[in-house]
Parts: sequence; structure tokens; C-alpha cells
Amino acid sequence: MFQVSTSRGIGLILGPAIGGYLAQPAEKYPNIFSQSSVFGRFPYFLPSLVISVYATAVLIACWWLPETLHTRCRIAQGRLNPTELNDDESRGGGLDEQKIINKPSLLRNRPLMAIIIVYCVFSLQEIAYNEIFSLWAVSDRSYGGLSFSSQDVGEVLAISGLGLLVFQLLVYPPLEKSVGLLAVIRLSAVLLIPLLSCYPYIALLSGVTLHLVINCASIIKNALSISLVTGLFIMLNKAVPQNQRGAANGISMTAMSVFKSFGPAGGGVLFSWAQKRQDATFLPGDEMVFLVLNLVQLVGLILTFIPYISQIQ
Repeated sequence: MFQVSTSRGIGLILGPAIGGYLAQPAEKYPNIFSQSSVFGRFPYFLPSLVISVYATAVLIACWWLPETLHTRCRIAQGRLNPTELNDDESRGGGLDEQKIINKPSLLRNRPLMAIIIVYCVFSLQEIAYNEIFSLWAVSDRSYGGLSFSSQDVGEVLAISGLGLLVFQLLVYPPLEKSVGLLAVIRLSAVLLIPLLSCYPYIALLSGVTLHLVINCASIIKNALSISLVTGLFIMLNKAVPQNQRGAANGISMTAMSVFKSFGPAGGGVLFSWAQKRQDATFLPGDEMVFLVLNLVQLVGLILTFIPYISQIQ
């Protein structure tokens, strides 16, 4: 899981940097790209092209990926001879432990279902935040935004991705060992609420102070979010035996994807509605946006106290 999260951290550095620096190239680099070129007529074509070429290269590289099936999987499929099985017995268990047994239904695994529900709620909040953050950062100050350019947003996201990478490699492992998975999840969820509450007031800052504060806030936000995701992912895999982890992860990813599909649309609609109530007496403008995000976060925090979750060790 740490390798996956580390890869994600690297992606969060490179992805925003590509989008932020390569979007609208005719305006940013007029000496290289003219307004009459395809990059001038389609200002977001260049980052899309770079990402497409990169994805194609990764697809081709996947051809040389080695098979990673566990030894037990190969035993179940009859690919090992008795000699190999005896060698395997010295490392694990005997033949009796390797036999295929009837697998219990994952849908009746209450700890697993509880973890998936919490996972889905936090994923919905995270994807909605990602949608709202970029819109809020580039919106005009008269609407409570930061008046950032696409390059400014890319820099903030790239810096926070770098901070996330450092946190995941150096801070999270000892933190998880010292306080435990569930404590890290709950602590991260609690700390995210006051942090998000401060976002509307960050727009009151300007200059170097604004860039410093928003970068620090974004780094902390990403670090806390990845602590939630990593902890839930590890607990999800602990909730099922090894021979069911593939199916359990498939179910969780499917459910999470369904929830995430509502995030961008919901975040966009919420942000658009908030922009129309700048003069409201109760939570005007972006204050309402971050309140709703915090309410979703609070729901996820409450769900972590489902008794079945505490049974997972």
C-alpha cells in the first residue's frame, strides 16, 4: 500500500505541474507557440497531448510487467508439482492449509461493509474538494476566490504533492505504528474539519502570505486525506482472508467509484450555487461550500465509530 500511495504522491506532483505549466501555452510562451497555431486555438490541447502520450507509453510498458500471483494462487490452479509444494510447506503451511474451501460471502462480512461505507463517504468528500478547490482558487476575489492563474493552481497542487510524498515516506509509517490505524483515521478526520473551516478566510490574505498559507494548508489537507485513505485501505484488507482480498478490493473500488462520480457534479453545483449568494446573511458565498464539505467529513467521522470497524485489528 505504501508503494501505491508513494506512486500517487509522485503523480500529484507531476500531474498538476503538467496541467498548470502547459495549459494556455500561447499566452504563457508566445515566443514558442503562436496564437494562430493549434495550441493557440485550443489552449488546453498541449497538456492533454502530453498526458495522452505518457499514458500510451505506460500502456506499452505494461506488456513487460511480471506476473505477481501469489504461490498459493498457483497451487489452487494446479501449477505446482509436489516438490514445489513441499518447499512451500517449509515457508508456510501444509497441503491441508492450501486446499480450496468454500469462501464466505463478502456481502455478509459486516466489518468489511462498514469499512467500505466509510471509504465511500471520505472518497466523495475528497473528490468534491478537489473539484471545488480549483474553481475557488481561480475565481475572482470579489466572489471570495484567490484570483489565481492556472499556473498558480498547478504550483500549489505540485508543492502539496511533494509534501504528501515526504509525509507518506517518512511520517505516516512511524505514526501508524505508534497510535494505530483507527486512531490515525479518526484523528485525521477530526483535524480536517477546522482546517477546511479556515479556507474562506485564507482569501482575505494577499501576496507572499497568501501563497505561503495556501501551500501549507494544501499540504496538511493532502497529508490528512492520504492518512485516511491509507488507513482505510489497510483495514479493508485486514477485514478479509488473503484469498478474498482481490474480490474485496474490487467491491470497494466499484462502490467508491460510484460515490466519486457524484463528487465533481455535486461540487460544481454547490460552488455555483454559493457564488449566487455572496450577500446572504447566513454563511455567504464560499463559507457555505466549506461547511457542506465539513458536514460530509463529519458523517464519515461518525461512521468510523461503527462497532464492527473497531473489531478489525
